[in-house]
This record gives sequence, structure tokens and C-alpha cells, in this order.
Amino acid sequence: MRVAVIGAGPSGLVTLKYLKTAHQYFPMLKPIEAMLFESESTVGGVFSQRVYEDAELVSSRFLTSFSDFRPNEDEPDFLSAEKYAQYLRGYCDHFDLWPDINLSTRVVSVRRRPGGGHVVHYRRTDAIDGSVSEMTYECDAIAVCTGLHVVPNIPALPGIERVPVVKHSVDFKQRAEFGTNKTVVILGTGETGIDVAHLAVTSQTRRVVLCHRDGFLGAPKRIPNPVWFPILGRKANPDRVELPVDVSWQAPLFDSMYLHPLIRDNLFTWNVYDWGIKVSNWLVSGTYHGVDQWVGGISKERFHVSKLFFNKGAPKALPYISAPYRKSTLIERIRSSILQMPIDAIPAGRTIDLAPWPTHIDASGTLHFSNNGKPEYERMQSLSPTKPDVLIFATGYRQEFPFFQSGESGHYPVPADADVRSIFCRDDPSVGFIGFVRPGYGAIPPLAELQAQLWLLAQVAPETVARLRDEDDNHWRLRAQPGARVTYGVDHETYAYQLALDLGAAPGLFDVVRAGWTARRPVRSGLWWRLPVIWAAGAQFTVKFRLMGPFAWDGAVNVLGGELWQTISRRRGLFGNFVLAVVPITLLGVFSLGLWIIGLFLGLLMVLLAPVTWPFRRRAARVKTRGHGDAYHDAKMVC
Repeated sequence: MRVAVIGAGPSGLVTLKYLKTAHQYFPMLKPIEAMLFESESTVGGVFSQRVYEDAELVSSRFLTSFSDFRPNEDEPDFLSAEKYAQYLRGYCDHFDLWPDINLSTRVVSVRRRPGGGHVVHYRRTDAIDGSVSEMTYECDAIAVCTGLHVVPNIPALPGIERVPVVKHSVDFKQRAEFGTNKTVVILGTGETGIDVAHLAVTSQTRRVVLCHRDGFLGAPKRIPNPVWFPILGRKANPDRVELPVDVSWQAPLFDSMYLHPLIRDNLFTWNVYDWGIKVSNWLVSGTYHGVDQWVGGISKERFHVSKLFFNKGAPKALPYISAPYRKSTLIERIRSSILQMPIDAIPAGRTIDLAPWPTHIDASGTLHFSNNGKPEYERMQSLSPTKPDVLIFATGYRQEFPFFQSGESGHYPVPADADVRSIFCRDDPSVGFIGFVRPGYGAIPPLAELQAQLWLLAQVAPETVARLRDEDDNHWRLRAQPGARVTYGVDHETYAYQLALDLGAAPGLFDVVRAGWTARRPVRSGLWWRLPVIWAAGAQFTVKFRLMGPFAWDGAVNVLGGELWQTISRRRGLFGNFVLAVVPITLLGVFSLGLWIIGLFLGLLMVLLAPVTWPFRRRAARVKTRGHGDAYHDAKMVC
């Protein structure tokens, strides 16, 4: 079997690794020949090519890392983009992927081969003399791993030519590009837009304006550590490093595991978390729109966790954004005297002016804003006119696949067509899209690892595809609003668990106890009880789903009971343990258990009543049969 992989970002590398090692998991399978094509001169995708000063991952190393290649334990919880690119190069070294990676090689076209399979036409540039050669590669399957960040999305803005410096965030690299004493305008309040705004306000700029369409939800990267009774002079411990939220905010037991279908398939769990997040935000900071987010809230129609992408980069910029808007009402003073998140101090006079989306730039170079009826519009009207010297579009990307060619042998799908877990089409699993989902709170690389496993399984054991039910799709998808640009959102925890179920790799309680008890060369004692705890209360780490299933790995128990155990042991206090684990498990567990018991009772009742109801059901069947016979007789008479 021959497979082409397009793209050497995290998704492409993990796909290549599973293709190369597939014969180790399926003994009857011959080694797969795989070839990866990457247009850039190095691996890493956006983490190597599209990074800017101080760029840091918003997902933790615990969650982001691949299951069988872990970062050093002395690394910080959140890796810099440079460190993560280094990690990916180490991944290539560890699994000897380099011989199958073609750098500086652009895929020109992909077409279907008559009789089945595909033909990849590619153009390679020699790294030494710059010579260009064109070749083809015939294969049985193609994994598209070009990622979500491909073509910069630049919306129209009349008068943009009147701004001296205009660029997309893809071309922004460092603070020096802002200049000195300049007015900088950033369009877009995603994580990149927030990062760029923070870099600008901490540079020698005159003014920073950040424009949004419909707000954002600022979310912490770490578990909030509010101070109780600050009115008594109590302060936060500056040396206390809290656990990343992405490995602690959802306890999977009764959230994604053992959840009753009636709860799973509606908005019940979403509503529980939506209510909990909004109440928690208000308790610790006085506003439910986000932690210390007093402006830029999302509209009521969209403000629900089932529809949102959390902005984990916002906390460092929010002190500059919220400063002009914080309230000082009696209720707020009482609340903040009891419980309050520490707010970072900012230099006097330094703010990020949040503004509505601009409508145009007039002949004088002044930027005009749409009236969204919110406080930020009123404030912008009261300030001096905004004349940008530098304007940066942080407006995301579009996905394009110019290499796909349609012909007599058939057309090619795009990710939106992938009807099997957003990975491939049921009628053509030979074309896979790995890494084309975006979690509301989580990370793409670990999801890409599970996607690569399921797509590979569909290639080597195609009978598995038939049992993947479409009705299992609804609960893990985010509910995109009509007209939304991003429609491929997923809930990280439930999507990961669904893929594990599809793979036959989701362990139960007894599976994890047995795995810990029978572990060979355990890193520490007590794995038999540690593993059940992290199974129930820890995040849905990809390595959980390598305890068993087609891609089982002996090292999984030690990773869970060793490195990842700290995602349990580092939880502190009421919020870390009670709110993030005990409350959701208890609440959701009671409802699920109640429904399971009711279902069991009704099932037993039907069995017990079967002998009593048998004569009535038999008589009804006779009447039904007689009715069919009369109808047949009448039809015959008519004929």
C-alpha cells in the first residue's frame, strides 16, 4: 500500500508516523510506503513559519503532546512556539521520519487514477542549487494535512489604501514593526489579534485600537486562583503556579463517559457548563462575560458554550481593555471584598481601546466604526479620531485545496464533505482530512493523532467504517450560528472520546485497574489506583486510549501514572478539586444514573408483564393479519 501525506505540520507528522508503524500493530499487514510532501524548507507548519515575538501555545504541553513522545518534564506548562517546533523536529528524529519527508516540495496537482488510486504531481526545489524538478507519485490513499491556516482572510475595508502600513498577521513578526509613537489598529479579537494588541500596548506606540465584530470570550489558561477576603489584606501567592485549565475543567466521568444518551444528545451538559462558567466568572471578577472582561461581550444569541471558541490569550490583554469600564457599584464592592481574582497592574494611561468593526476610512485617513449600540462605541465617539499608522488584519484564514483536480474519474471532496467524524467520506475513505477541526477549548494535535488512527484503520480494516453511526455526531459538534465563517468546531473531550469508541480503544474502569495492576516496569507504585482516578477526573488525554485497542502501547500506563498524574495532584483548594471534579461528576452522574435505573426498571417491567400481555398481543396480531387478508381479497375482486 502506498500513501501520500500533504503537509508537515503536527497533523502530517503524526499521520506519517502511524502509517510507517502500522505493520507493528497489524501483523498481517505489509509495511506501508508513505511519502510526505511539504512546500516549506522545514517541518512544523505554522509553528515554524508563522510565529511572532513571544508567541506561546495556548494549550498545555500535557494535552498538546503526542501520546508516545513526551516533552521533558522540566519544560514549562505552556511551550513557546519555538520550543514546540523543536519538539516536532525531535518527533521526526525519534521515529525516523526524515527519510520519508520531502521538504521544499510543492504538490501541484492530485488527480484520480483510472481504476482506483491517485496520482500526485509535485515540484521539488533543490536546497543547494535551487534547481526545480517535477515528478509524480502514484498511491492508493491521500492524507491532506495542510491545516486550517492556509490562505490569509482579508475582508474588504473601503479606504484601506490610505493607511501607511497594512499587513495580515501572517506577515507580522516582532514589536519593531509597530514603529515609535504610532497609532496601531488590529482587526480581529481571536487569540492572534489579542496577542498582537498586547505586544502593541507594551511597545512604544501612541495608541492601540482593537476592533471586533461580535465580541469574544476571554478564558484563563490556568485554573483561576481568586483571593478570599482581600478586604482583610490577604493577597495571592505569587509563587503558586496553577494547573492549566485545558486538563482540568471537565471531569470525563458522566461528561463524555457513561453519559446517558438522553443527556448526551441534547444541550443538558452544555447548559450545565454554560451556567457554571458564567457564575464562576462573576464570582471571581464581577462580570460573567469572561474573567475580568467588562467590555466586548458576545451577543446574547451566541453567548453559550455550545457555540463558542474560548480565547485563552485574552487574560494578559484584558487589564488594558477593561480598565476604562470596570464598575464600582455597591454590589461589586461587596463581592470583591469577599472574593476577587488578582488584576495585573498596568502603566498609567496605557489602554487597549476596544472598538466595533470599522465601516471605512475617509479621505483624511480617519477610521469610522459601526454603531453596535454598546459602550465601546460610545467611548470611541468621545475619544479623538482614530487615524491608523499601522493596521493589522488578524482575521484568520481560508482553507483552499488548489491541487485537487476533477476529471472523468471523479471529483475530490473538501473537509466540509467529510461525513465520517469530519475525517473522510463514507463512500471514499481513501482521501482523509487530518487536523481540520477546531476545539472550543483544547488542542488540534492530539485530536489529529486520533483522527490519523481512525483513518488508518479505515484503510487497513475497511469493515470498521460500516459500524460508525452518523447519529453519534451531534453531541461533539459545536453549534455554529447561521452564516458563521468557522463551522468545524468540536468539543475536545467528547470528540476525543467518540473517536476512541470508534477505535475500540476507550477503556472502562476495570480496564484501567487491570492496566495499572499488571504494568510492566512501572515508574512508581500505586498505578492500580492512580489510573482509575485520572481516568475519571483527568482530561481525555490521547494516551488514555492507548491502554487498549488496535494501537495499544505498553508505555501508556507510565505516562498516565507518572507525568500526567500531576494534572490531578496539582489541583488545590475548593475550586481545583470540588468545583472542577466533584460537582460535575456528582451532578451529571445523578441524572445519568437515574435515567439508566429508569430504563432498567422499564425493561424488567416489560419482561415481567410479557406473559400477561401475550394473549392481547396475539389477538391484535390476528386482527392485523385478517385486515391484510381482507384488503387483498378486495383488491383481487377489483381486478
